[in-house]
Amino acid sequence: MKFRKSLLALGTLAGLAQPAWAHISLEQPHAMAGSTYKAVLRVPHGCNGEATTAIRVRIPEGMFNVKPMPKPGWTLATVTGDYAKSYDAHGKAVTQGVTEIIWSGGELPDDWYDEFVFRGSIDAALPVDIRISFPLIQSCGELEEPWIDTSGATDAEMPAPSLTITAAEPGD
Repeated sequence: MKFRKSLLALGTLAGLAQPAWAHISLEQPHAMAGSTYKAVLRVPHGCNGEATTAIRVRIPEGMFNVKPMPKPGWTLATVTGDYAKSYDAHGKAVTQGVTEIIWSGGELPDDWYDEFVFRGSIDAALPVDIRISFPLIQSCGELEEPWIDTSGATDAEMPAPSLTITAAEPGD
């Protein structure tokens, strides 16, 4: 009987957690200020049953020196622009760089899962526990899913993937 109750409880928890699995999210939702961060965007489904054909992600202020990973079968493009402030990259002032990444031309069926990867530097001056968001548009042919809600609300219908900044370790 205890096993049945435990199984029922697990099933209930899984049911409650399922909506979170439906969102595009970051594999690692925490990064240290002043570190290099490898962002892995997890795409668990398409749009209303249609295959994903493009992912367009906006890079938030506070992340710089961004480099996307090419994905076989997809076209990779970037948009560059000026940063709101200058960042220190190993003693060199960086004032512009990648502000958007677009993977397009591929096809990720609705029933399949995949990941889209990029890396960048996290500003050492970002406050601890701040969340930075990566608004993105998931395209599925003519359909679009705008994962752009940056409010941080737990009940957000279309939350942007976000990253919580943690304190740098002593000596870093």
